[in-house]
Amino acid sequence: MNTKRRNFLKTASAATLSALAAGAPRSRAETPREQWAKPSADSVIILWMAGGMASPDTFDPKRYIPYEVGVPVEKILSTFPAIDTAVDNIKITEGLENIAKVMDRGTLIRSHRVADLGHILHSRHQYHWHTGYEPPITVAAPHIGSWIAKTLGPRNPAIPPFLDIGQVMSAGGETEALKAFHTAGFIGSEHGPFMIPKPDLAVKAVQPPAGMDASRFANRYKAFRKLAENSPVYRHGSGFQRESLLRSMENAHHILSDEKAAKAFDITLEPKDNFAKYDTGEFGRGCLLARRLVGAGARFIEVTTGYYPFKKWDTHENGHTTVRSMKKQIDQPIAQLILDLEERGLLNRTLVVLASEFSRDMIIEGVPGSSARDQSRARTTVLREMKHYGQHRHFTGSGSVLMFGGGVKKGFLYGETADERPLLVTRDPVTIPDLHASIFHALGIPPDHNYEIERRPFYLTKDGKGKPVKELFA
Repeated sequence: MNTKRRNFLKTASAATLSALAAGAPRSRAETPREQWAKPSADSVIILWMAGGMASPDTFDPKRYIPYEVGVPVEKILSTFPAIDTAVDNIKITEGLENIAKVMDRGTLIRSHRVADLGHILHSRHQYHWHTGYEPPITVAAPHIGSWIAKTLGPRNPAIPPFLDIGQVMSAGGETEALKAFHTAGFIGSEHGPFMIPKPDLAVKAVQPPAGMDASRFANRYKAFRKLAENSPVYRHGSGFQRESLLRSMENAHHILSDEKAAKAFDITLEPKDNFAKYDTGEFGRGCLLARRLVGAGARFIEVTTGYYPFKKWDTHENGHTTVRSMKKQIDQPIAQLILDLEERGLLNRTLVVLASEFSRDMIIEGVPGSSARDQSRARTTVLREMKHYGQHRHFTGSGSVLMFGGGVKKGFLYGETADERPLLVTRDPVTIPDLHASIFHALGIPPDHNYEIERRPFYLTKDGKGKPVKELFA
């Protein structure tokens, strides 16, 4: 583990301990509630392309040169050709044909620009994207899903307001980094994510063990509650954090006792023909689960492809081959999710956002002038093997975000990037604070909404200065 990653984890751990000692956060609505914008969405689904999805090979096609031994790497910008979509002025790349067919329902942002945090680490950038705050930070910043759960509460008391689908917390040495942002931070564990690592097993997470009667289940809950009272939160936490832990346990017990709600978690109840449209892997089945949960009243859901170092979207070598495989996993389920939400009358009030922590390039690490070192495993100046063909290096100068529903414009393209390397944003940049402010805007929450911690306001967007990109909305 390198020094900067170690320091990040130490700071995150210290922030977590600080959160345990914190008292109840007080809402500080600088914008009075009666002045909040009228919401265009009730729910949010984040489709998280964990590991760094390369925009030139997905939603921002550039000059395409097919694989051929001897071709200089510097000439290649995209390793997939562009294809038409349902919108005349929007092209994306080969392998996303199903998403191309539903582009007339959504908005494509090509000018998402993330911060240059120096040495580029997935842990730091994923933390920044999910919390809105650049690490290291002395306060345990809440996940965006926790902000929303705290501020708006559940839509259906029987369904957790914040669910996270698809991330296994054992990602090859990155477990602690993932845990650092899968948390409600200082606002209390009751607003943290309800974790569903495997969508196929989701229903088991909301059902008592087989054969356990109500009396035995109640006794087990009482025993577990006593066990929790001897946990570090109880021994070191403030009264507020102790009560928050108990409320989170009570919420979980309530969910486990609701048979009707449990059916929303059971994807095997889906008609076989529709189930097959999502059955491309765990991410696809996670999209199906998300659709069922939104229909049952979930407030915020994140479905992730899962972050695993040097696997999936973390394409340090064999980039082209790996991305082709990832497209097969995401293309049909995402398109079907949009179509199903639309058919059920849910899309207008559900904001769907596809994003990643940064993009990728074949030869540039970071942005010009960045101190980031080359993390590619496929270092070469010319193509010699297929493993050299693809986007292998972290790139923070531009990226793509795809949005559907929740009041965003249909068939709309926003922002622009350069046609030649470096592929920097050339028009209408959208930063993480502004993207978060746009998500909050759809829900009617002002970006300067905040909670007091350590006698100072902690804002939903950095310093409350995030500005919603209102051009994205109809």
